[in-house]
Amino acid sequence: MIPELGQFALIVALILSVVQGVVPLVGAQTGNRAWVRLAWPAVSGQAVFVFLSFACLVWSFLQNDFSVAYVANNSNSALPTLYRVSATWGAHEGSMLLWVVMLAFWGVAVAARSKHLPEMFAARVIAVLGLISFGFMLFTLMTSNPFDRLIPAAFDGRDLNPLLQDPALAIHPPMLYMGYVGFAVAFSFAIAAMLEGKMDAAWSRWARPWTTIAWVFLTLGIALGSWWAYYELGWGGWWFWDPVENASFMPWLAGTALIHSLAVTEKRGLFKSWTLLLAISAFSLSLLGTFLVRSGVLVSVHAFATDPERGRFILAFLVTVIGGALALYAWRAPLLKSDEGFGKVSKETFLLANNVLLIIALLVVLLGTLFPLFMDAMGGGKYSVGPQYFAAVFVIPTIPLVLLMGFGMHSIWRRDNFSRIARRLRVPMAAAIVLGVALPWMLYGRPSVMTAIGFTAGLWVIGTALFDPVGGLLDKSRKVRVTRGTWGMIVAHFGIGIFILGVTATESYSIHRDQALRIGESIEVSGYKVTFESLKPATGPNFTATEASFVITRNGEHVVSLNPQKRTYRVQRNPMTEAGIDGSLARDLYVALGEPLGGEAWSMRFQYKPLVRLIWLGCIFMGLGGLIAISDKRYRVVVKKENKASGREALAGGTS
Repeated sequence: MIPELGQFALIVALILSVVQGVVPLVGAQTGNRAWVRLAWPAVSGQAVFVFLSFACLVWSFLQNDFSVAYVANNSNSALPTLYRVSATWGAHEGSMLLWVVMLAFWGVAVAARSKHLPEMFAARVIAVLGLISFGFMLFTLMTSNPFDRLIPAAFDGRDLNPLLQDPALAIHPPMLYMGYVGFAVAFSFAIAAMLEGKMDAAWSRWARPWTTIAWVFLTLGIALGSWWAYYELGWGGWWFWDPVENASFMPWLAGTALIHSLAVTEKRGLFKSWTLLLAISAFSLSLLGTFLVRSGVLVSVHAFATDPERGRFILAFLVTVIGGALALYAWRAPLLKSDEGFGKVSKETFLLANNVLLIIALLVVLLGTLFPLFMDAMGGGKYSVGPQYFAAVFVIPTIPLVLLMGFGMHSIWRRDNFSRIARRLRVPMAAAIVLGVALPWMLYGRPSVMTAIGFTAGLWVIGTALFDPVGGLLDKSRKVRVTRGTWGMIVAHFGIGIFILGVTATESYSIHRDQALRIGESIEVSGYKVTFESLKPATGPNFTATEASFVITRNGEHVVSLNPQKRTYRVQRNPMTEAGIDGSLARDLYVALGEPLGGEAWSMRFQYKPLVRLIWLGCIFMGLGGLIAISDKRYRVVVKKENKASGREALAGGTS
């Protein structure tokens, strides 16, 4: 009965999403306040039934209900409890239900925090979220029902994909989806503003915290996925430019541009077209990522499904959303003119350049991701666009982007003077250039040109981010008032600098050795002696393993003992590599056990990776910066003031 209850709850939620999506829009258009106010109980009711449906699916996994096909295909009676829960979203059907859950969560959050918004505007935002929820729930029920019965019931389950039996993968999808789905809120604010015909600074101020928190979740979700791939897949890389990785990176690039564009629209009432189109693009790219992962057009370790029917449904939904949004934009385009201007050198100029370069970077990734699919569809044969393309081309827009980032932080609105900015930043600029060459030379050896550029860029961003806070500490006479929003920017940009240093050092100075070793044999890599000490059997709750012991020494002194495993899961029989890693901020030592080669020899992989953890540390700082920025009180205070002044005006303009 529990699965039937879950399916029934999802059907009721689907009906309520129609009420949430249609009735408030009609009410706002006709001025019927009673219909407008139905948005709030409808979104709450829909969320209750969505959460109930999800709880029923989780319960089915916990109870090993193998009469449910989805449970039988993705769980097993020996699966640990944590992974039974995470198996709920471990494959296509459950992950789509998780997407719907996240939409419901965002809808309730927006409704709860909308009391300071004009009623008509808030109702439109909630209604658009309802229409998006309807599309995804209809897709789930029609093509991806996780409650379908298996008759007769299976005696036991086929187990969860061993790759997903990992704590990071229990957290990664929910966090990533919170970012993906969170851009639906920015999209809904943009659509509501265009429906109302008021694309002014107010809507951008209201949307900016929601956009930032979605960006934070997506940043941390991508970072967590990168960390999982690094230690779980056995290859020791942090990013492979996999098409599914790119599917999450493209919305992140669009979201980053959107955050900066919202700042200009909020402050100056400029970039209205940019902001609206970026809000549409960020969510549209999230939908594109969903299509790529679930349509079967991609082959990837991250891909969920290979059903063309599902792909056609998502593609139709994608076309409807993008086409409708762009048509609405075209209708409202004549209202987007602004009399405000700005000088050739100003904060607006730097932010505009920031947006242009981010979009160029996005297009580089989009082209590399879709080109093989396009050529295949046109009958041009199989093409592969690998990391070499992305590494060579992506850096072209990012180098000037990083350079302008430092100048933009210290420019002023409307009109500025470049010589003033250059004089102000001459110390961090000189320090970045000198240290960008000297540091890698002293630490690792003579740097290449690109290595020196990378270190210089990272130190430049760090120096310009910390310039005002450090200057205030060193010179007590300088009274620099820093808002939380500014602190958030400082911390996030500091994180970007840390990230750049980690990427540059890892890509430039990593050492990789694949070697066949017998017990008792050693290799030396980058001053470390790695000795293959022993092998022994090991067992887990649902796997058996061969565990190796490697002792690592440096100059005769013991550094660490690492115990990588080669696991075989009892049901799916997939061999899995569990690497042994000794990590620190300075470097990682990475050992992975390969396959037996005969003659008591085993293949093994040893890697020395300097500063690799700065990559994920930088992402944490970026996310922390976003959280600090949205805590700025000015959003709440200003919204209260505007609401008092504009509440009646919004009602009067409801039919515009």
